[in-house]
Amino acid sequence: MSTERAHIVLIEDEPVTREALASYLEGFGHRVSAFSESGPAEKCMEENGADLLIVDINLAGKDGLEITREQRVKSEIGIILLTGRTDDIDRIVGLELGADDYVCKPFNRRELAARVKNLLRRTSARHVSPRKIIKFKGFSLDVFSRQLIDPAGQPLALTRAEFELLRLLANSPGQVMHRERLATSLPHRHDDISLRTVDVLIRRLRMKLDDDPRAPAIIGTSHGEGYFFIPHPN
Repeated sequence: MSTERAHIVLIEDEPVTREALASYLEGFGHRVSAFSESGPAEKCMEENGADLLIVDINLAGKDGLEITREQRVKSEIGIILLTGRTDDIDRIVGLELGADDYVCKPFNRRELAARVKNLLRRTSARHVSPRKIIKFKGFSLDVFSRQLIDPAGQPLALTRAEFELLRLLANSPGQVMHRERLATSLPHRHDDISLRTVDVLIRRLRMKLDDDPRAPAIIGTSHGEGYFFIPHPN
């Protein structure tokens, strides 16, 4: 997939915004398939594939958050959320569900185009990255497919933020990573992730990994500093 000409699926129920944005992105050489609702858009992605999905959170019927959750399970397509809401909760939930970025309405089209370009570059790099599998305590973390397999051989569902946090820690076993560094390294803009959010994500990861926080075997705590991935023999 080339960032110079990508297939972008746009789901926006406001016709003026939809048509203007589709025309603007086509001006950069992209192929844009624009829809007002999820059904036809999902069919298009299934039949033709897509490099990037831009979806409004506030859609009638299946909303942008549900679409994001379902698409992230299926693929690594880049996802940008559009939102006219001022409440941070929906945006944070969207990022937790797997969106890569979000843009608030009314938005600057040049800013959105820059975000599209940057995200296409990142998702393109994913496809050429070498496969890497990290094994620990019977688990297998496949960095390429972004999947965690449990000791029974079954996929273990993680949110995007949980996966990225586990990947960051597992890539540097034994190294204490400060909470501030973890917060700013997660795939969100730093003002959306607090130190408290990092603690919550760690607690959720430990629950899913059945890692007792009182005697952890996978994710250790360095009190007053942060967290570290406990090294395991191969």
